[in-house]
Amino acid sequence: MLYFQPGILLSGKGSKTSEGDPNGVTYYTATTNPLYVEVPANFVLKFPGPIKFFVGAGPYIAVGIAGKNKVDGKFLGTSFHSEENIEWSNDDPSTLNYEEGAGYGIMKRFDYGFNGTAGIQFTKAIIAINYGLGLAKLQSGTNNQADDQNKHRVVSVTVGIKL
Repeated sequence: MLYFQPGILLSGKGSKTSEGDPNGVTYYTATTNPLYVEVPANFVLKFPGPIKFFVGAGPYIAVGIAGKNKVDGKFLGTSFHSEENIEWSNDDPSTLNYEEGAGYGIMKRFDYGFNGTAGIQFTKAIIAINYGLGLAKLQSGTNNQADDQNKHRVVSVTVGIKL
C-alpha cells in the first residue's frame, strides 16, 4: 500500500502582477516564467481495489535552467514592452550563509520545498491533482521579511495513460 515515488520533471512555474487600468494612461503587467528541472521524492499511499485512490507527499529540489521576464504597459499614454531571459544567481547550495552572484532582478537558481498529490488510478489511466509549496525565497540577495511570501506555490493536474 505504501510506495516510494521519485521522479525527474521539467517544470514551468511563474507569476504575474499588474498595477493600474489597461484603459488608463498608466499601467503595467509583469510576468516571470522560469523553467526548472525538479526532483520530487514522494511517499504515496494507494488504497486497494480495481480503482485505486491515492494520496502522497514528500520533498522536492529544483534547479532553474531557463525562463523569461516580460513587462508590458503604458506610462502617461506611451506604450512600452520589455522581454529578457531570466538571470540566475550562481549560488552554491553548500554555502548556506553566502549567495554567490546575487543582485537585484536576479533569481535564485535553487528551489526546494514540499509537495502533495491525490488522485485516482484506473487500470490504464491516472488522474491526479498536485500542490507544491516552495520554501526558498525566489529573489536573490534578500534576507528581509518583506519578501517572505516571494516563494513558489504551484497547483498542477496530471492526466496519464499507462502503457
